[in-house]
Amino acid sequence: MAMRVDEIERLVKEALPDAQVVIEDLAGDGDHYRATIISEKFRGLPRVRQHQLVYDALGGRMGGELHALALTTSPPPSEAS
Repeated sequence: MAMRVDEIERLVKEALPDAQVVIEDLAGDGDHYRATIISEKFRGLPRVRQHQLVYDALGGRMGGELHALALTTSPPPSEAS
C-alpha cells in the first residue's frame, strides 16, 4: 500500500509543528519520495538525529507503506544580527 504525500506531510507536522515540508514523488508510484524538511528542532543536532526525528514522526511506516524516503533536513537559516 502506497503512502500519500499529504499523509507524510501531516505526520511530520504533527511531530514538528514548525516544519517547512516539501515532498517530491520520485517515481510516481507513491513509494519513492524526496523530502526537504526545515525545522528549528533540528538546530544543533547532527544530521543522523535530525533524520531519526523524521523517521520517528512516520511511526514505523518506513519499509512498509513507505518504501524509500531521501531526506534533506536542516534548521532554518539564522537571522543576521
